[in-house]
Amino acid sequence: MSDPKARILVVDDAPDTLEILSRNLSSNGYSVFTSSNVPDAVRLLDSETIDLVITDLKMPKVSGMELVRHVRNNFSDTEVMMITGYATVEGAVEAVKTGAEEYLTKPFTDEELLSAVKRVLEKLYTRRAQTYSTPSMQASHGIIGESKAIAKVLEDVIKASKTSATVLITGESGTGKELVARAIHYQSNRATAPFVPVNCGGIPENLLESELFGYVKGAFTGASDSRAGFFQTADGGTIFLDEISETSLSMQVKLLRVLQDKEVCMVGANRTRKVDVRIIAATNKDLHRLVKKSGFREDLFYRLNVITIEVPPLRDRAEDIFQLISYFTDKFTKEYGDDLPRFSDSSLRVLGSYSWPGNVRELENLVQRVMVMTDGDEISVTDLPAPMRFSASKHAVTSRTLAEVEAEHIRLVLLNVNGNKTKAAQILGIDRKTLREKLKR
Repeated sequence: MSDPKARILVVDDAPDTLEILSRNLSSNGYSVFTSSNVPDAVRLLDSETIDLVITDLKMPKVSGMELVRHVRNNFSDTEVMMITGYATVEGAVEAVKTGAEEYLTKPFTDEELLSAVKRVLEKLYTRRAQTYSTPSMQASHGIIGESKAIAKVLEDVIKASKTSATVLITGESGTGKELVARAIHYQSNRATAPFVPVNCGGIPENLLESELFGYVKGAFTGASDSRAGFFQTADGGTIFLDEISETSLSMQVKLLRVLQDKEVCMVGANRTRKVDVRIIAATNKDLHRLVKKSGFREDLFYRLNVITIEVPPLRDRAEDIFQLISYFTDKFTKEYGDDLPRFSDSSLRVLGSYSWPGNVRELENLVQRVMVMTDGDEISVTDLPAPMRFSASKHAVTSRTLAEVEAEHIRLVLLNVNGNKTKAAQILGIDRKTLREKLKR
């Protein structure tokens, strides 16, 4: 299974068509989601990462064309394919103009469907690889920040992407471990193949083996068809095993076998099959300590721990906080509209002094929540959650040096003028040369 696989959402109001498409795609290793109407599909898109949407054209109340428009306007990293039993030249032209990459007319064969899916996904993976290879992405890989701690992570990402060695990413929850894993994948020579994230802690123990390795028909009650697992889906690409510490000791034995032999055995099968998969694992726990307590296999730990990248908590790179706020502010402004409120200087000072136990994920959620829920044009300190306000009062600025206060004030001014150094220098009462020197320091 060398061709790229993906997470596909199929939308059709005909139950029989939905069942046939789902079964055919699943049997070829794709992870398939289904919906019988557009509103449910929109809700699913908001909660799941989808690579390809396959939608019927004619559906009650809301048509497939409206879904195509919604995907194009809101999910730039998702492709769309249209299917219809009412084929016209005008319909095909409109579908393509609206944003559908392929247009299939019912009835179509399994081969026609799978060929069209493969063409669309090849374009998607190629575009992703090109995106992650542009000069701007080479500088940051989508990871926001200019602190020394983040610079070290980016250096490690570049080094790791040049090999196929197993990578172990460590760090607290919410620091962006999956983002680092994606950066490694899309900078590597596997960039046009799938990146398959698996939350090992989110899948029940009794289902994890069949999800990872797949199963054959009749392997257990309810296995009416054979289905490929995540390792087969990631063939040629990268599998990201998040929360690897949550796997049981028996599952760790099976993972060790994959790492050693590059083979997987589907549940209920008698023979193994080769897979070409790079493994990137992540954990927010101390695996070395778990090994000492017999909570994690020592041999698997050393197999995973070939290259280690530690993602720092946000409190250890506080100088990136304002840049992250600016990034998320722009993101939600584009998503929800230009009339959203902006942070006041005082609220930014509170956010800058907060410890962020939930790290970047907590920061992003906070920015989204207060921008949407705050009335008026400005977000004040009183609009922030109580723990942040109390934290700010406990950590008074009297404990900081003059250089730290000055640096924070410069960042605040730059944030409020969207990074315009000329305007910032005018507000600060200094020339651009002096401002550049201060920014270097």
